[in-house]
Amino acid sequence: MATVPAANDETGAQPQTHDDRLRLLIERIERLEEEKKGIADDIRDVYAEAKAVGYDAKIMRQIVRLRKMKADDRREMDMVLETYKAALGIE
Repeated sequence: MATVPAANDETGAQPQTHDDRLRLLIERIERLEEEKKGIADDIRDVYAEAKAVGYDAKIMRQIVRLRKMKADDRREMDMVLETYKAALGIE
């Protein structure tokens, strides 16, 4: 757990700059959280739009996840998946 920076005088009071910095950091986090929520809402809207025109949102999410992966990692995952499917008799 993070601690508050130590006081610079004998009274134990925190310098004003620490209070301002903390407040600014908290406000910055709050703004970023709001932006993140807005972006998540936008992404949800795009998936809803795709679903409305007949695309499968679940498959689209898988494609997005696969596109984020490196080609070698995708190939390795495919090989492991094929191995497991063969072991279970799934075509």
